[in-house]
Amino acid sequence: MACKGSQDLAVDGGSPVRKTMLLYGHQWIDDEDVAAVVAVLRSDWLSTGPKVAEFEKAFAQTVRAKEAVAVSNGTAALHAAMFAAGIGPGDEVIVPAMTFAATANAAAFLGATPVFVDVHPDTLLIDLTSAEKAITPLTKAIVAVDYAGQPCDYDSLNALAAQHGVTLLADACHALGASDRGKPVGALAALSAFSFHPVKHITTGEGGMITTEDPNLAAKMRVFRNHGIGTDHRERTVQGSWFYEMVDLGYNYRLTDLQCALGLSQLRKLPRWVARRQEIAHAYDSALSSLPTVRPLAVRPDVSHSYHLYVVRLQIEEIRATRAQVFAALRAEGIGVNVHYIPVHLHPFYRTRFGTHPGLCPVAEAAYERLLTLPMFPAMTDQDVNDVIRALEKVLEHHVT
Repeated sequence: MACKGSQDLAVDGGSPVRKTMLLYGHQWIDDEDVAAVVAVLRSDWLSTGPKVAEFEKAFAQTVRAKEAVAVSNGTAALHAAMFAAGIGPGDEVIVPAMTFAATANAAAFLGATPVFVDVHPDTLLIDLTSAEKAITPLTKAIVAVDYAGQPCDYDSLNALAAQHGVTLLADACHALGASDRGKPVGALAALSAFSFHPVKHITTGEGGMITTEDPNLAAKMRVFRNHGIGTDHRERTVQGSWFYEMVDLGYNYRLTDLQCALGLSQLRKLPRWVARRQEIAHAYDSALSSLPTVRPLAVRPDVSHSYHLYVVRLQIEEIRATRAQVFAALRAEGIGVNVHYIPVHLHPFYRTRFGTHPGLCPVAEAAYERLLTLPMFPAMTDQDVNDVIRALEKVLEHHVT
């Protein structure tokens, strides 16, 4: 039975908070973006042209890295970074269980074994104790995932990696615009991978980037993204040459000039878009402080969180509903909540191929059962934010014990 004075839920036939669905994430494209893409459409180069290097340079400057390498998507960025790090068959790569499958898949692509470790219960970032215990003579790299947009503890992770002679890679696909003690994500690990999917901080439609301080690693990744060929079409055009050689086994992971033009236009808006995400997060934080049945994730001291996602945990013990029921009720109210993520080691592929199993990462598994992602994107209006809060209050009040 609902609490006294509560409204009927939309899932039970009541009036929804919203008549149109508010998605959990959404791109923001304006006339400036359109004009940038149209200008490239009218130019001589649609791919492997000058906009690629221009976007790479601007991105590197934004995150204060020496080098940036543009690729076709965030998964390609992870794959290229691991290739540059020399990961291959027989190697082990330590990966936190709470991430998208691509983080582990990139290691598997190269014949390596993903070794799943648990996460910190308050932040869901990689747990350093679990990571250290998982290091063996076969460990080649540790992947730090900046879950939801919060930087990991890179000081400790870099020290751990150096102590054991392994490479620290950052899966920063959630964290463009974030920083730790004033130093931007993208300059905190040996190699950092980013995504430009439409729900991320900036978009190129699909796209990705890897940043590094090492020019040799950058050069290796530029060959990798171009079939393993040492020069691209534009370089050969400038040289007046047709000759090329394939020097390694690579992939077609190139990002087009069309996409890079869009990325350049979007990148100029990044500071105000991150600021808006932080404003929305603050509004959510304030509202959740008076709701005892739901809690946001903790934020580490001295970090600037860029809030790709705003993730909350339901206090399942205090409500008469499962996460699935709360999820369905919020969707019926017009709030496009989501869940990030099913722990990767629980996916059938990993259980079959690598022998992973429930109980391997108990903190991540327990967290998954109560996670919800609330809508978070800079084009959200204050009314949109209020709708999310009203729907959350309505649903949780209905189900409180």
